[in-house]
Formats: sequence, C-alpha cells, structure tokens
Amino acid sequence: MTDREEIEELIARVALKDRAAFEMLYDRVSAKLFGVCLRVLSKRAAAEDAMQDTFVKIWNNADRYRANGLSPMTWLITIARNTSIDRLRARKKGQQDIDTPGLNLIAPGPSPEQAAIAASEANRLTGCLDQLAEDRGSAIRGAYLEGLTYADLAAKFDVPLNTMRTWLRRGLIALRDCMSA
Repeated sequence: MTDREEIEELIARVALKDRAAFEMLYDRVSAKLFGVCLRVLSKRAAAEDAMQDTFVKIWNNADRYRANGLSPMTWLITIARNTSIDRLRARKKGQQDIDTPGLNLIAPGPSPEQAAIAASEANRLTGCLDQLAEDRGSAIRGAYLEGLTYADLAAKFDVPLNTMRTWLRRGLIALRDCMSA
C-alpha cells in the first residue's frame, strides 16, 4: 500500500469515527501540517492552536473527503493552511489575541525526524518559489503565507485583479511541477 493509499484509508476510517485511525493519521501527517501552520503564523503557540483546530476539523469533516485522484495530503494541508490564515486574519483585524490564552501549556513538538522532514520539505518549497519570477513568487507568498486577498495583491503589484489570479494559478502549477520533480 502506498503512502497516499494509506492516508486515504485512514481518512476513510476517521470518517467512520475510528479513534485508532485518527491517532495513526495524526502520527503520520502532524509534522507536515504543523510546519504549514508554523510557516503561516510564525509563532509556535499560535501554530499549536491552529494544529488543534485543524485536527478537530479533520475529525468533523473527514466524511467530506473524496478520493478523486488528488493527493489526500493536499486536502489536509489546505485545511491546515486555511485554519492558520483565518487565525492570522483575525489577529490582523484587531480581534481578541488568540495567541496568548490565559494559560500557556507546552505541547509535545514533532520528533527530530519529523522536524527534519518538515524542514526538508520547506527548503524544497522555498527553492521552487525562488525559481519563479520575483513578482510571482512574492504574490504567492503574500496570498498563501501572509493571508493577503487577491484584491490586496492586485493593488500591491498594480495589476488588474484577473491578472493577479492568473499569476497565482500559473505560479501554483509551476510549484506543483517543481515539487513533484
């Protein structure tokens, strides 16, 4: 069974509320998802909170995942990234500071192996982003790491909104090709 098939099987079992499968899924993907959260939020405590929210969403919505030829990691990473961006946007809007709850508890972090894997993937992604044209790479970083909207990016780069959408779509295709090579 390939990694992809194994993760799809675990998600299917989580959809049936199988706690053992949920624990195995967490062990299997938490390092990568934590890396996504940490990259977006920059603060460990905020990333840990986003991770917890991410896995609550995975538990509650696993039945919505459909094996359609796309990577199950893409679905999981999208949940983690969107959860992190939502927290980042809430922080920017001046809402209650979600990064400093009344009591900070230290959660166990990823193992050294998981941290090394996450760092390696981050380095690969950074290398692929650096291969894009400078404005395209900056636009993708703004959209997916800083939580900027298409309209914000279009104004920042002084291009029409549809041009910005095209930049992002083509940039993501180039990133996908680079990461799969």
